[in-house]
Amino acid sequence: MADHQAAKMQLGESRWPPVLALLVFLVINVAVRLWLPGGGPIRVPWLLPTIEGILLLVLLASDPSTLGERERLHRVALVLAGILVAAALWATVVLVSDLIRGSRVSNSPDELLASGAIVWLGNNLAFGLLYWLMDGGGPLARATRRVPVDFAFTQHLSPELAASGWRPVFLDYLHLGFTNATAFSPTDVMPLTHRAKYTMVIQSSLALALFGLVVARAVNALQ
Repeated sequence: MADHQAAKMQLGESRWPPVLALLVFLVINVAVRLWLPGGGPIRVPWLLPTIEGILLLVLLASDPSTLGERERLHRVALVLAGILVAAALWATVVLVSDLIRGSRVSNSPDELLASGAIVWLGNNLAFGLLYWLMDGGGPLARATRRVPVDFAFTQHLSPELAASGWRPVFLDYLHLGFTNATAFSPTDVMPLTHRAKYTMVIQSSLALALFGLVVARAVNALQ
């Protein structure tokens, strides 16, 4: 209980949901890399797992005791999340290029779907982390805010649906990442700032490209 409260003081909320999400995806990512050592969607196959491992260490090993150290921790985590998003962009571009050129992975339905799924999951997790760290200056800064800054959730727009003092946590932003990638548009969360809107535009465009090209190519390969 004391450890849980300490983690909330350091990050503004519990660190375990993002840690577990990163860990689960890291395991899946490594498994796919081992299965497709030469045909993965990223030409440097262990780059993304390495970045994810570093971010895990930042979330787990850091123990900031002052406000300045907490702000530095937030900046480091934000930079790492930005690198994950950049890697997601690169993986999507490379996979689309492979589909256009007809590379080996694009001719195998199971390998293509596995590659597309790992890229899609990576995109959603990377953007979910970015939304979580970006909104209102991050979880620690949001703990002192009474109004939404970058994203307005249903509980903000209809306060009667939430307990007093409600504020979004990592799982809310992870949900936002997945729904934005599935609906290609805002669903129950409204972007309020330009940076929020255009970050969502980038994510939904990536998801649309993956769904349209990967699924169509996989169906064609099965015939």
